[in-house]
Amino acid sequence: MADIARLIQVIEPEAKALGFDLVRVKMFASGSEGDGERTLQVMAEDPATGQLVVDQCMALSRRISDAIDTVEDGGEELVEGAYQLEVSSPGIDRPLTRESDFANWAGHEANLSLDEPVEGHKRLRGELLGLEDGRVAIDDRKHGRFAVAFEQIHSAKLVLTDKLIAATKPLDMGGADEILETIEEEKVED
Repeated sequence: MADIARLIQVIEPEAKALGFDLVRVKMFASGSEGDGERTLQVMAEDPATGQLVVDQCMALSRRISDAIDTVEDGGEELVEGAYQLEVSSPGIDRPLTRESDFANWAGHEANLSLDEPVEGHKRLRGELLGLEDGRVAIDDRKHGRFAVAFEQIHSAKLVLTDKLIAATKPLDMGGADEILETIEEEKVED
């Protein structure tokens, strides 16, 4: 499919050049058997805001496309076959992919999926407590407190809660008042 580590080597400098932090690089195929369209998904964030706006996504997308083209013009095939490039902000219920994510989002609810069971549990859900001695601490709602090595975490994601929504405000509300005015006008006409 694609060597994600090699793709990160090409993509991360492009994100850094724009002042962004790379959150995740993932390759996936749509369709029931994975035989559909393939997508190279790149998530990044502006460290000042934890998000990217559309213009930032477009700028990063162009840089990534150019960097991949340059490497492939040199004879190295980074991604075999056709694919779509998707560049986005991580969103509110973001994936947690770096150790710093677990510290930064302490106090919020998260789902963790582990490579191997810890005390008989491969999935944990509860409040993130942060990092303790290099381990991710979580207070699982059903099974109590756990501290797991970062390397044991297969995937992790924040859970959309009212507390998380309150903690993350959208950057660009441009046009929102136009939408509200349109809705209000439609109500008056009915």
